[in-house]
Amino acid sequence: MAPMAPTNNYVPRREPARARFARPMRGGSSSARGGFSGGSRGGGSFSRPASGKRNMQEMAVDLSKLVNKATPSADVEVFTPKHAFADFAIDERLKVNITAKGYLNPTPIQDEAIPHVLKGEDIVGLANTGTGKTAAFLIPLIDKVLKFRTLGKNERVLIMVPTRELALQIEAEFFGFTKGLQLASVTCVGGANIVPQIRVLRRNPAFVVGTPGRLKDLMERKDLDLKDFATVVLDEADRMLDMGFINDMKFILSHMQAKRHTLFFSATLDREIEKLIGDFLSSPARVSVKTRDTAATIDQDVVYVKKETKFDTLVEMLSSPDMDKVLVFGRTKHGVERLARDLSHRGIKADSIHGDKTHGKRQKALGLFKQDHVQVLVATDVAARGLDISGVSHVINYDLPATYEDYTHRIGRTGRAGKTGKALTFIS
Repeated sequence: MAPMAPTNNYVPRREPARARFARPMRGGSSSARGGFSGGSRGGGSFSRPASGKRNMQEMAVDLSKLVNKATPSADVEVFTPKHAFADFAIDERLKVNITAKGYLNPTPIQDEAIPHVLKGEDIVGLANTGTGKTAAFLIPLIDKVLKFRTLGKNERVLIMVPTRELALQIEAEFFGFTKGLQLASVTCVGGANIVPQIRVLRRNPAFVVGTPGRLKDLMERKDLDLKDFATVVLDEADRMLDMGFINDMKFILSHMQAKRHTLFFSATLDREIEKLIGDFLSSPARVSVKTRDTAATIDQDVVYVKKETKFDTLVEMLSSPDMDKVLVFGRTKHGVERLARDLSHRGIKADSIHGDKTHGKRQKALGLFKQDHVQVLVATDVAARGLDISGVSHVINYDLPATYEDYTHRIGRTGRAGKTGKALTFIS
């Protein structure tokens, strides 16, 4: 598949071979919160660490990795699960809620992971974004809490995630699965009023979902005591590591019961992730359904543009009728806000989401986009993970992402649920 043919605004480079991705160094101090700014510990986009330096390296990526022809769904191998949800030894009321949500057969990660969780085993789950990991841990853990209650025991579950958006998505899934089951949860994230979170925590909800920074804040304020928690989920663990939350994660886990049930989900596995697994888990079962970096249902291409006509190129592309629901990714918070404003001035219905926006404004922007009230959502990488937005027709990388891994998570917002999507990356 050749790069997109130039129009008046698209100008290809001669013999382009590699794109330059700025790669943030992993790690960071707990006090710096991984270099995030905006005053919200629950999520944001990479800004600069406490030292005031960007702490970034250059990483070359073969442009051929950004070009791919989508495979028609008819040519994709159909997955045949070993189980149906009706086969699992779980509470019948929970089965009713699963069916009401339209779930019939498990996805690969659900099919492989749920039996291990039901047995009480620690697991390491490796799967691409958008594969149903949330249900893979929520369903068996909800059943676990229900079974403990029949025995008169109070089992509590902590779910740790990197971003506010992912936490809220898990909360929404939880409410669907627990309808009528009398199970409570609380979502503890930065950028939102802490007082209502504390109020719910005092009622000892069975499930606590939160970002590391806010969870640690609540623990230090003595509003969250983890001594009763014997089950923990670390979701998007690789992202939490990238965001500099490692010290917070260790602090939080050190206050839980030593003998605990730990579920660890990640999109990638490297030496640092393997070390975390060794530190946090006990003889885990390993479940891997990751088949490729990007979904076969995503058409990927690059667009060569001149810097001075980059914005006009974007406007021209967005005028195409097939671009009805578009995620546009930029690198900086200020750039994203400015781009959304400039698009609006050109008559394109656009909104933005980034780390400097309040929790309420971010949710409002997401709601408008999900409900098709705006055509374009301009975002930093905070939106690349954890968001389940149906029907995204295109993802446009207006600015190059920090890493190839970030690229895969950005474009993973389209081409979901068997539908074909398109991803375009600007190269100038």
